[in-house]
Amino acid sequence: MKKLWTDLHSNIHHNQMDELDKWTEHAKEVLDFWPIAYYPFQMIKTESGAGLEDLCPEEEIKKDWEIVRGKVKEENANGYPMFMGYEWQGCGFDGDHNVFFLDNEQDMKHPMRYQELRDDYKDTEAIGIPHHVAYQLGSRGKNWATHDENFSPFAEIYSSHGCSENDTGGMDMERHLHMGPRTGETCYERGLEAGLHVGCIASGDNHNVPAACDHGTMCVLAEDASKAAIWAGMKARHVYGVSRSRMEIDFTADDKMMGDVIAPGKHNMKISICAADAIDRVELLKNNVLEEMIVHSGSWENKKIADDEVIRVKFTVEFGWGPNPRFYKDMLVKEWDGSLNVEGKLLSIDKEWNSYGQKLYDVTDDSCKFHMTTYMSTTTGHWMGPSTVVKEGFVFEVEGTPDSDVCLKVDNYEYHFTIRELMKTSRIKAQYQESIDLANRVYGKVDHYRDDFYWHNAYKTRIRQAVPQDAYVLNYEKEIDMEAGANYRLRVWLKNGDVAWVSPIFVEK
Repeated sequence: MKKLWTDLHSNIHHNQMDELDKWTEHAKEVLDFWPIAYYPFQMIKTESGAGLEDLCPEEEIKKDWEIVRGKVKEENANGYPMFMGYEWQGCGFDGDHNVFFLDNEQDMKHPMRYQELRDDYKDTEAIGIPHHVAYQLGSRGKNWATHDENFSPFAEIYSSHGCSENDTGGMDMERHLHMGPRTGETCYERGLEAGLHVGCIASGDNHNVPAACDHGTMCVLAEDASKAAIWAGMKARHVYGVSRSRMEIDFTADDKMMGDVIAPGKHNMKISICAADAIDRVELLKNNVLEEMIVHSGSWENKKIADDEVIRVKFTVEFGWGPNPRFYKDMLVKEWDGSLNVEGKLLSIDKEWNSYGQKLYDVTDDSCKFHMTTYMSTTTGHWMGPSTVVKEGFVFEVEGTPDSDVCLKVDNYEYHFTIRELMKTSRIKAQYQESIDLANRVYGKVDHYRDDFYWHNAYKTRIRQAVPQDAYVLNYEKEIDMEAGANYRLRVWLKNGDVAWVSPIFVEK
């Protein structure tokens, strides 16, 4: 099975349609396929000035839908798997869903209730995927009582909104406070408790750029990269989601895999994970309750590495931070140019991108070049208030001996590390002198007994601590007696806080 990545929740609005080409080109850089989710809603005001979200005028929606249809057909003809889709909300009683189609010939429907939506497409290869399910019932939270697992084979339980898996864990839904807070009454776990066969994914719910790494993405396991195979994988619930960095995950019981239904009894369960950073633990959940904790931390840290041993490691490099817009209002965008050269092999590169303006090029067996763009904005005028820093980065996997050199060039700087040094600790490399020069130009010399003004406003590159292959790869196998009517799923935690949610294997009743 191929593991193919996408963002199933990229909402493009009517006023963004002139950016469709830009969205598509970015999606093609970071996604194996792309189901676009047109957003047919706008804010309107009543005579009294109250703000309401409602459908755009019908003629606008129809015009935009034809533009989307033309773009999807064009990309399909050029070999890129792209699907048509749109967001449906109805009257709010059943929760929000994104509707997608296998072919490119369907029209949008906007009935008030979920059952009507399902029936409108009963003779069509269509799916309706619920998202941010843990909001209040009747107020756009998921209504599991009306759910049809054939029309909606899985649910989005992590996005920019936060985590809808339950109301007892971390990652609360706090970004969109006007819709929250979350509740346990409608969360993903209630759907499983109702006996529904429903998988789980993560995706962005992003209205600015497709596939923002920090808002989550999903993986589908498919026989190949054709639209038909991808569609079959999604319909079969062969899906999982990650909160940030991508993980290669296999979860099987004998010849069945995530999303499948299996007969009760004893089965050989296998878990295989290759992550972007050190794996902390894997939680095997049975009916939403922890059945077994597979702890990976502590299994690799004390292993000795010989000086001449050839090893594989992964490490993340991030770019961002920089001048505070409260002091430097015109310094909101920064472009970076750099490269990585390895005395050994450059095995893989994962893109951890959140916005436009990123480029990876001239990739060879031991080097690559990149051009990055980072953005900064402030959300408050208070000098100690929060600011939004959009970071961009890569996960590099390299091979060499502990003393092999790794050279990272960033703008006019050149940093050299051995693999051994990279495994020792993380590091921050600041463009410190540039910050001093900027302060001198704008404010003159800033005299103070601390360097706050220079350090706080310096562009920075963070090189996260490298971890060996034993840290980011886990293989586990055991015989498990699977109970009739139960479901078994995985939650994977990395030491850096990233999470993966894997669709259950369901047991026949």
